[in-house]
Amino acid sequence: MDLVRHLECFVAVAEESHFGRAAARLGMAQPPLSQRIQRLERELGVRLFERTSRQVTITEAGRLLLAEARELLARSESFLATARRVRDGETGLLRAALPPDLSGETVAALLADFGRRHGGLELELHELSTAQQLARLAAHELDVGIVHHPCDVSGLELGPVLRRELGVLLPRTAGAAGFDEVPLAALSGHDLILFPRAAAPALYDDLLTTCARGGFTPAAVRHGQGASFVRGLVLSTGAVALCPRDVLPPSPGDGDPDVVWRPLTGGAPALRHSTAWSQGRGDAAVHAFAEAATHALRTTADATPDVPTRPLHLRPASEWWL
Repeated sequence: MDLVRHLECFVAVAEESHFGRAAARLGMAQPPLSQRIQRLERELGVRLFERTSRQVTITEAGRLLLAEARELLARSESFLATARRVRDGETGLLRAALPPDLSGETVAALLADFGRRHGGLELELHELSTAQQLARLAAHELDVGIVHHPCDVSGLELGPVLRRELGVLLPRTAGAAGFDEVPLAALSGHDLILFPRAAAPALYDDLLTTCARGGFTPAAVRHGQGASFVRGLVLSTGAVALCPRDVLPPSPGDGDPDVVWRPLTGGAPALRHSTAWSQGRGDAAVHAFAEAATHALRTTADATPDVPTRPLHLRPASEWWL
């Protein structure tokens, strides 16, 4: 007996409470479905459903077995995903990616936690933008990554979405540097430093939209990602940069005499991100990485759970102009 297939039939009938709907869901005819349920009942020695001409009701024995049946099916999916990795020559190796904006402390915490969870696996780690990760996930050249939202998540499974509040890095001589918390409108007159748009187009536009709605439309947008490079642009051009507090550029001594970081107020923008992997390819190693990444972000980067108010999909690039 094909236990996995029979358990799939059992779970489908239990969830649909109807043989016809369960058969349609499984893409099979109703008589073979009924036969499989009957055979499973004979093999287990228990009655799973009470049947009448009008309805199908799960029995107490069926209820007791349903949770374990679901767990066995989930383990089966993980087993098959691992088998695919073995078939494709990827056994013992997890290909993972991180975005460039994570701090060294977060990366170190993630790697240490993953090592404790899955120490026998080799981790091939890449620093990639969201756009690069999505392309490699689609091509099955990457097993798991941390992506920024909003982005196109078609064909992906996601870990918990986390939020990191953004503040502003600005010259100490700027007028807004004297505030404990800076309204976006107070940044008017400054250029804005952002990562290159190609790295995460929807996030880039989302940040500009939020700034515009808060009263800040920069005269120009300059591009930079490295912490030292961004600090140099702030010092040389008087521009401001949006960044979380945990990825502040390195500064000499105990403090930076030339630049300051301040939290934002009034609809302040935030970074939202989660782990992502291709549907059906989430094995134990992928889930271990996702759990380690979530834990590292929450403990070292002050990330908090975020409940999206809109679908996590790619939106029109021109929205912020509207």
